[in-house]
Amino acid sequence: MPSIPHSFVWNGILTPSQKQASLEVSASVSSKAPHLVYAVCGAGKTEMLFPAIFKALRSGKRICIAAPRIDVVLELSPRIRSVFPETIVHTLYGGSPVESGFASIIIATTHQLYRFQSAFDVMIVDEADAFPYSFDAALQRAVKKAMKKDAAVVYVSATPSVELLKNTSNQSRLFRRYHGYPLPVPRYKALWSYKKTFARQKIPDQLKTWVIQKIEQKKPFLLFFPSIELIEAAIPLFRKVHHSIEAVHAEDPLRKEKVMKLREKQIPGILTSTILERGVTISDVQVAVVGADERIFDSSALIQIAGRVGRSADYPTGEVTFFHNGLSKEMDKARKLIVSYNKGGQG
Repeated sequence: MPSIPHSFVWNGILTPSQKQASLEVSASVSSKAPHLVYAVCGAGKTEMLFPAIFKALRSGKRICIAAPRIDVVLELSPRIRSVFPETIVHTLYGGSPVESGFASIIIATTHQLYRFQSAFDVMIVDEADAFPYSFDAALQRAVKKAMKKDAAVVYVSATPSVELLKNTSNQSRLFRRYHGYPLPVPRYKALWSYKKTFARQKIPDQLKTWVIQKIEQKKPFLLFFPSIELIEAAIPLFRKVHHSIEAVHAEDPLRKEKVMKLREKQIPGILTSTILERGVTISDVQVAVVGADERIFDSSALIQIAGRVGRSADYPTGEVTFFHNGLSKEMDKARKLIVSYNKGGQG
């Protein structure tokens, strides 16, 4: 079989910390030792993987980049294709188009790995802490089944589980964003009895003020809600504030298009479930959580949500607001971890 050509086209420059982590990942992949990249949102985790991926490709290895969420896969796919333009890359998720040829890189949701057995030399599990992968033993077995017996595995996460931290001896830790600015620290704002206010067909005053301010400032926003039911109750009210505000959740077939509209500033903002808590990068986006004290918003989810803000070097700062009906331990845990990351990044 003739050798497959591969090229590496990327003009970015890794920071010293990123370069060190990248070398550590490459060494683990070469020695086939499990590796954890524990790095804050916006640290440039994907870019750190590029050299290890290219080295593996040149060695004739087949690589899988798996993620639990479709949104993460859709975000990764164009980036990987542009960096490795001569490499056949397939993107697999529920309803994805059929692609031809033998792919050296597969980018897939973890659910798609049921169809593979002993197929990959290198397995990269992005967002390794995310639902449903982190809670589903069958999905974890599917990932292992898709790997060759002596495959290298790299876990990537901004919020790794205690188990992952404990069981992966080779680790690279980066608590500074690539542009050097600190992570935005969430602000708390009380939003008492907000569900009753929505039930009366009204937007709580503080929340309405926040949204109007972002529209006037021409800053795109993501407004996270604890349930689809509340999103559906709220969206008609927000459309009275601005007719083109959109809403998305896991069952929305148009969410990819809506996120693109927000990215291109065709719409002012999106009301969303936790489906957009990770893997989505929108320049200058501002974020608020409605009901940050609800059980669905654990500390990992809140850290990921806060991590949507300030990712771009052009817009490295921004606002994260936790609207609540009473402070929760998870809110405090998220805030304290973000503050500790910022201290670690400066040290």
